[in-house]
Amino acid sequence: MTTLITGATGFIGSHLLRHLSQEDDTIRCLVREHSDTTQLDELKVEKVYGDITDIESIRNAIEGCTRVYHLAALYAIWLPDPGLMYQVNEEGTRNILTVCRESGIEKVVYCSSTAALGAHGKIPADESARFNLISTRDNYYISKFRAEQIALNFAREGLPIVIVNPSVPVGPGDWGPTPSGALILNLLKGRLPAYVDGGFNVIDVSDCAKGMIRAMQVGKTGESYILGNQNLRVKEYFDLVVNVAGEGKSPGIRLPRWVAVSSGYAYQALSWLTRQAPLSSASWARVGSNYSWWDCTKARKHLSLGQRNITESIYEAVGWFRQNRYL
Repeated sequence: MTTLITGATGFIGSHLLRHLSQEDDTIRCLVREHSDTTQLDELKVEKVYGDITDIESIRNAIEGCTRVYHLAALYAIWLPDPGLMYQVNEEGTRNILTVCRESGIEKVVYCSSTAALGAHGKIPADESARFNLISTRDNYYISKFRAEQIALNFAREGLPIVIVNPSVPVGPGDWGPTPSGALILNLLKGRLPAYVDGGFNVIDVSDCAKGMIRAMQVGKTGESYILGNQNLRVKEYFDLVVNVAGEGKSPGIRLPRWVAVSSGYAYQALSWLTRQAPLSSASWARVGSNYSWWDCTKARKHLSLGQRNITESIYEAVGWFRQNRYL
């Protein structure tokens, strides 16, 4: 049995790959030609070069496969060309699922995000939540919402697909780093003088990867599963990271939403000059000012989703960043 993974060089994907590589099945990874595949070189996997925006390269990669994990996505706070976010996250997903249907794939696990479900306050929401963040104008959130709608349409048309919605993953191996990892780094480097009144859910990245494997094994096709663990206020999370790291200072100033949004525009303007990712953006500030808390009962019950202590996950993340000289 051959399994195809897209996004295997990413944060969650690399953990998924390591867990899957312990099985006897053949693992094939679709990677872009200029991607850093060092992590793949250490494992016994097949590499096929291509891009999810190139449907012919997907057809080449998927030949002979029976299962597909689709994780490849563009995750960024801000991009000078926001259209790229939709090209990769939305159209790339359409391409992958189109070829899966053409090829008669037995089962697909699509890695969506809780971003695709919106933010619904301090009462944890479940998989029935409806997206409500169009007004934030955040391209990542909107593109992931649109991509999930595409996946749901394919499921309704008969493609055997299971959707997983990870919350914020934390742990070692965030090479990018992703915006989630960058948040830890910027906090410990003293680059975040203030915080907004919001909250989010955090999960250990390895628990997340294992949850995806369980979704492939026992997840019901056509269903969605939130892969999350602990709900935290932004301030609580910052305090926890600083305490675990034993360095840095958790910000004590709470910014009003409008100030955070205005600051986001300023950071964006600076990024146009430096071509570097901003510390924040206007849309990211709008998103972060919401409470995105989740009820993960369904995944815990049906997928036996792991719930590792988040303090341990942060400890390993910080240690990895130090070991690899990010800190």
